[in-house]
Amino acid sequence: MYDFSNKIAVITGADRGIGKGIAEAFLPLGAKVIGTYHSNKNAVEKFYNKNKIYSQNVDFQQLDVSDYHQVEKFYHYLESTYGTFHILINNSGIRKDAILGMMKEPDWRRVLDVNLSGVFYMCKFAIRSFISQKYGRIINITSPSGKIGFAGQANYAASKAGMVALSKSLSKEVAKKGITVNCVSPGFIDTEFINDLSEEQRKNYRMNIPLKRFGTPQEVAWAVIFLASKEASYITGTTLEVTGGL
Repeated sequence: MYDFSNKIAVITGADRGIGKGIAEAFLPLGAKVIGTYHSNKNAVEKFYNKNKIYSQNVDFQQLDVSDYHQVEKFYHYLESTYGTFHILINNSGIRKDAILGMMKEPDWRRVLDVNLSGVFYMCKFAIRSFISQKYGRIINITSPSGKIGFAGQANYAASKAGMVALSKSLSKEVAKKGITVNCVSPGFIDTEFINDLSEEQRKNYRMNIPLKRFGTPQEVAWAVIFLASKEASYITGTTLEVTGGL
């Protein structure tokens, strides 16, 4: 249904979870995927083994998105190796949950550095490339936590709400250059990211979801695919929720 031949997609945190699901959705549609990972080389190896048929279209690079100089170096690599790219999916994210009164300052800072500053750094350098070609798609993976707020997630919620605000502002700055900027907001998706939830917590969360189940990475991926496509050329500055009705 969608054709991404001759398109290059950069996906942060593509080694597992939602990022992995997004990367695996792009590959059969003809895209070349440049994935980043923080430290899990084993997950990258598993990705390569699972997707051998697309090995020529996969390139993983280690990157801490919260480090400005690493991001700058990553974009130098992109430019020297591929010349340009077309799609950026900011998926990297972490949680360090605690009630605000007990939250450690380094945990507050680290979550904001990765989830929000990392998006700023990745977008800053991407825009330079996109403006020159007068085309680009940016999709930022946010969370309902930024809209609803969940107890114990003040840092995470703040980072995700900030991501939506950043996306809205950026979308207005670059629209006339043929660049769209949108968010996808996944609800409870069955990945390693929520492995720390107890069975009781899972049961309670499922009760609050009208569809009564957690989503899959593939269901999030199709929302991203749509916003990255040429068919979504008149959609910018918005957030598409993939939450089961949460």
